[in-house]
Amino acid sequence: MSALVGRIAAAVDQLLQVRPRVLVGIDGPDAAGKTTFADRLSVALGGDAVRASTDAFHNPVVVRRRRGEFSPDGYYRDAFDYMAIVDELLEPFRAGRTRVATCRYDYRREAPVQLDVAVPTHSVLVFDGVFLLREELRHFWTLSVYISVSPKESLRRGAARDADLFGSEAEAQRRYAARYLPAQTLYRGEVDPEGLANVVVDNTEPADPILLRWSPPRSP
Repeated sequence: MSALVGRIAAAVDQLLQVRPRVLVGIDGPDAAGKTTFADRLSVALGGDAVRASTDAFHNPVVVRRRRGEFSPDGYYRDAFDYMAIVDELLEPFRAGRTRVATCRYDYRREAPVQLDVAVPTHSVLVFDGVFLLREELRHFWTLSVYISVSPKESLRRGAARDADLFGSEAEAQRRYAARYLPAQTLYRGEVDPEGLANVVVDNTEPADPILLRWSPPRSP
């Protein structure tokens, strides 16, 4: 993974030579390795990077579950506060604001959080999460990366990772099968994220990811 992260970091550095703000979206299904990839990219970029995630912009549980606890539509359409992501992070960052929001809700405590960070004049936002190429968000990314794994692998990794969150691995598997994987099917059918992303990575083997597409934007 390190070589691929380095290649993307180099492409981002080139973009920074001609524009003061670069927004990188790391998309992909649940448990695909987005957070690990984004963390490593942020480290490779050094002090210019601002790090954020959809996980810090959940809606309250009454909104997330209003279509039903296991609703795929509910996950795809209601889980995250896209208005806050756009209005308090993406738009201000792109516009050159010196402070932006990187967290507005802690879903584990079910409590609002007010966390803003300072942003240098020249900076990169590295943002990871699911559904980043949906209509509300896609035009903000200077560079978009889609981390791909099969539904079977997403289920395997996610159930192991989220066993404590949901009480057991069996319960995590049930929720992935009923809610999270079908939501990704909705997303792929509505948006075709692999067709839209600048960079597509097969992350079935995290130690040896396979680059499937490389078409970073050209510098203006």
